[in-house]
Amino acid sequence: MQLTLEGIYKKVGPQTWLHNMHIAPRSGAVTVLLGATQAGKTSLMRIMAGLDVPTAGRVMVDGKNVVGVSVRERNVAMVYQQFINYPSMKVRDNIASPLKLRGEKNVDQRVGELAEKLHIEMFLDRLPSELSGGQQQRVALARALAKGAPLMLLDEPLVNLDYKLREELRDELSALFAAGDSTVVYATTEPGEALLLGGYTAVLDEGELLQYGPTAEVFHMPVSLRVARAFSDPPMNLLAATAAADGMRLDGGPLLTQRLSSQATPKMTVGLRASAVRVRAQDGDVALAGSVELAEISGSDTFVHVHSAVGDLVAQLTGVHHFEIGTAVTVYFDPAEIYVFDAQGMLVLSPARGKGR
Repeated sequence: MQLTLEGIYKKVGPQTWLHNMHIAPRSGAVTVLLGATQAGKTSLMRIMAGLDVPTAGRVMVDGKNVVGVSVRERNVAMVYQQFINYPSMKVRDNIASPLKLRGEKNVDQRVGELAEKLHIEMFLDRLPSELSGGQQQRVALARALAKGAPLMLLDEPLVNLDYKLREELRDELSALFAAGDSTVVYATTEPGEALLLGGYTAVLDEGELLQYGPTAEVFHMPVSLRVARAFSDPPMNLLAATAAADGMRLDGGPLLTQRLSSQATPKMTVGLRASAVRVRAQDGDVALAGSVELAEISGSDTFVHVHSAVGDLVAQLTGVHHFEIGTAVTVYFDPAEIYVFDAQGMLVLSPARGKGR
């Protein structure tokens, strides 16, 4: 099935929720809708599903405009943040329900296969109320997969689960999506989730589609500051710079001898991902002296917040490191790893692929 959205607008009262949206999720691949809360992800998904009608524009399915066709007449599977299961039916029957509606043979075998893939086979004879939140969400996912719909929409399905469960389910979902042939659209606020899941990523902000393409390409070459902000966790370090004869100078800091294109403006913003900032020097690095404002240990990484003459930065260091607040520290980065945005916030320079950690 080929889904194409053409010129989609959605207005509610005086507010425009979606602005001239053009997007064609790839059949047989995962398209991630990435954006903060109220970026327009759920509004767009509701239009894809037929739960809502756009104010203007067309929703094309295999070349046919389906605007106005009810969700009951479309073959769509949807999973929400809240795990929605039939409370009076056992897990086995919850998963089997779409299979029975299709008149599929070998229902028990198919239920067992899906339950095993999602590690809920031991709960098949329990009611949903007897399961944890993560287990209930697995049941909802299994039922959606059992439907075998050509279009599967997942609206932040893991957001209410704890960190460990989210990590487990992300890996499982990646494998399940890769093994299927449905068009999968997955909404998330987390850049890391987009990188793990997405063959393609659409970055949304305030109802606008900012960039759509292969996930790695969007991550490595964000077309604007808005995309870079949305597709960075922790947020990209942004430093003011001014054009110079041999490149650009960080305001209050050193000269960066990077060759800029003719698109460069006198005032620019230099972007530097936290993972590119180090506390140990390498050949060719630029050094920035500063002081430690905060050091956070998160999982297997340490995030060091540094105040310097060029602005505040965050360094993402692999492993557990201890820093005293207020102590002097020098951070380093390879100038080949910087992004440069012009005065209008558009990308004029990005790192060569293969750089960075």
